[in-house]
Amino acid sequence: MPEGQAGASQVMREPTADVTEAARRRHVLIVAVLASFMAILDGSVVNLALVSIGRELGGGLLEQQWVVSGYLLSLGALILVAGSIADRYGRERVMMAGLVGFGVTSLVCGLAWTPQILIVARIVQGVAGAFLVPSSLAMIISAFSGPAQGKAIGTWTAWTSVAGLVSPLVGGLLVDQLSWRAVFFVNLPPMIAAVVVLSRIPRMPRNEGALLDWLSATLAAAGLGALVFGLIRLSGETDEGWSPWAWTVAGALGVVLFVLRQRVAPHPMMPLGIFRAENVAAGNLATVFIYGAMGLGFFALPLYLQSVLGLSAVMTGVVCMPPTLLLLIGSSRVGQLSGRFGPRWFMAGGAGIAALGFLSMAYLPQLGSGPTDFWTEVFPGIVLFGAGLMLIVAPLTSSVLQQLPPSQAGIGSAINNAAARIAGLLAVAFAGLIMGGAVSEAGFHRAAAVTAAVLAVGAVTAAVGVKNSRT
Repeated sequence: MPEGQAGASQVMREPTADVTEAARRRHVLIVAVLASFMAILDGSVVNLALVSIGRELGGGLLEQQWVVSGYLLSLGALILVAGSIADRYGRERVMMAGLVGFGVTSLVCGLAWTPQILIVARIVQGVAGAFLVPSSLAMIISAFSGPAQGKAIGTWTAWTSVAGLVSPLVGGLLVDQLSWRAVFFVNLPPMIAAVVVLSRIPRMPRNEGALLDWLSATLAAAGLGALVFGLIRLSGETDEGWSPWAWTVAGALGVVLFVLRQRVAPHPMMPLGIFRAENVAAGNLATVFIYGAMGLGFFALPLYLQSVLGLSAVMTGVVCMPPTLLLLIGSSRVGQLSGRFGPRWFMAGGAGIAALGFLSMAYLPQLGSGPTDFWTEVFPGIVLFGAGLMLIVAPLTSSVLQQLPPSQAGIGSAINNAAARIAGLLAVAFAGLIMGGAVSEAGFHRAAAVTAAVLAVGAVTAAVGVKNSRT
């Protein structure tokens, strides 16, 4: 090729390469937003459909627990190892598998004809979901750098916040106007769009040196599975009184073995040394109490509002929106103030206010002589809880990650995310025991009182254990 033509060819390739890279980044951001939006939407709307699912498919509180717990179980057990799998086999490949798997299992959930089929599909759906949100953020971090990375993460965070805000209303409308099955079918359009866009992104090189600790993953999944199975069986009708306890003890042993394995594993899923950093141990312990309480409270609340107070699914979704709305409005400002004054008292005070919200829902209706008045005896508690939640979320995240070096920020975030999800999982498993095996006025009051108590423990944990940074 003549020199002049070669030079012209080079000039032509450079802007093309820039355009291609810009398009790749845009596609990565679109896929990350769609995947996270889908996972968060699904996690929020299913609780609103539980009453309708029970009416059509049969089953009681036991089956409703498993529809929620089955998903959280596989999600929580695999979320720590998801990052290693994505590194080993390629983030785009793992994201594609997660998207397709999530879409297929959503279809099966929507077509389920028995509670058992729905529960199994939800467990498999959780496996796919474990790779969506972590892989989304990992793809953004690998595709963007510098100020562009901060802007991309901000866009991703904004859209995930929107998903949390609109999901109660969307879920209620789908259940009331169409069917509970539409709650699962709604995942298909964003899944298809994400798969189409993802197929246009060039595959990045794999990290062949990334190692997976399959023994740890097995112990985590088996231990949590047996523990949750035993706890849920304890609240159900069974003639085999010894069996639920056997499962519970075996599950607890599996969790202990998982922790012991982390001490000797060459590539641990949860490196225990990370808990020596300031606020990591206390912050994660506070996370367990706070998110465990939220898991119990917001499992019981939609069931109570629909089954006992007679609210529609749409109205239930609307009245459950204030916490997310307050979080969206105020969390940025709270995060700034927490960075200035430290996270300790924001976390403690927020958890205390949230506890007062559920305490009012537990005891205000019992003070009246007539039927429960939702607007004066329940709704103020929901708003009060939202005000507390607004003070908690940003300081909690910063307290756990603030003192970690950049090289450990990813695993620190994954551990905190897993702690929150597993706490919610175990709380839902206890729900049947707390509520007496059925949805009732008295059962909800007990659940609300326990939620308030656990939030109060979270407040004390933050006040005592979390330190304000000295820097």
